[in-house]
Amino acid sequence: MAATATPKISIDTIADKVYANERITADDANFLFAHPNLGDLASLANHRREQVTNPKVVSYVIGRILNYTNVCWVRCNFCAFYRVPKHAEGYTLTEEQILEKVGDTVSQGGTEILFQGGLNPQLKIDWYEDIFHKIKEAYPTVNLHALSPAELIYIASISKLTLTETLERLQAAGHETIPGAGGEILVDRVRKIIAPYKDTTDEWLECMRVASGLGMKSSASMMYGHVETLADRVEHLGRIRDLQDECSPFRAFVTWSFQPEETNLPIPRKSTSFDYLRTLAVSRIFLDNFANIQLSILTQGPKIAQLGLGYGANDFGSTMIEENVVSAAGNKFILSADEFTRLIEDAGYESRQRNTKYELID
Repeated sequence: MAATATPKISIDTIADKVYANERITADDANFLFAHPNLGDLASLANHRREQVTNPKVVSYVIGRILNYTNVCWVRCNFCAFYRVPKHAEGYTLTEEQILEKVGDTVSQGGTEILFQGGLNPQLKIDWYEDIFHKIKEAYPTVNLHALSPAELIYIASISKLTLTETLERLQAAGHETIPGAGGEILVDRVRKIIAPYKDTTDEWLECMRVASGLGMKSSASMMYGHVETLADRVEHLGRIRDLQDECSPFRAFVTWSFQPEETNLPIPRKSTSFDYLRTLAVSRIFLDNFANIQLSILTQGPKIAQLGLGYGANDFGSTMIEENVVSAAGNKFILSADEFTRLIEDAGYESRQRNTKYELID
């Protein structure tokens, strides 16, 4: 008997999988990136979202991105924030400045401090242990969503510790969850172009794997719209989905477009809002093992964020009382909790505040 031919990929064969709550393949995802009808993608992404989240609720967190230092030796071509060691514009915040910023966040109802900075050769693990202890002592309810894999790997290296030892010590000091920054595109060919001195794909994934083994949850991200291909985006998503299958390290996924202003990474043209909505939708459809897909209001602005709620997103992200990295490239859409609520409710959803664990708290 002749073998049954594999059905040709079409929007209908992919829709059949989504409506049956089945997984799509990398080939399916590549097809969706080339599919011309954005409305089809929105329909499938919204259906996938409703399979795993409350269709009526859109959440957000009140938080601050606390960029404790801009000193960094890595010189990523896509970054406008860093200053090399000994640069006149380099800074490291004092203990008093950091605690003042955390206190200001808490006074505004904030529950999350996204603590991130450059790879500063002057800061070893004892500096982080000390400041984390002091933050948690002064503000025990705030969540330290801190240190990207690149920072953690570097801290381990200059402190002559294993990654496990580093994470165990930081966890004991109050470090609770890990942001997904630094993933960019998890394809080494791309990483060698945009950040040749940064961690490799396998090192980034291994950091998240080790953290998960210690009970530390994280998020995953994708920065697109630079030198990667659409197939690279799908490969990135595949690596994240595979790790989620393996050890469930991620609570959420967020994607944003590269902001080229003031960087050393020239590109022919900036990614469009159309591309953002397409990428958001394909991510939701492909990442069937993620409950939460977060919008990037910082790079896309409020109008596209509202549209994104129909393309698979269920979370508005952080109000970001302060942010300096993306803003260093001239992009700054930072809104209050009241503005978040207005945008969400105008789009027809119920607005709810959450914490870093995605627990609704209001």
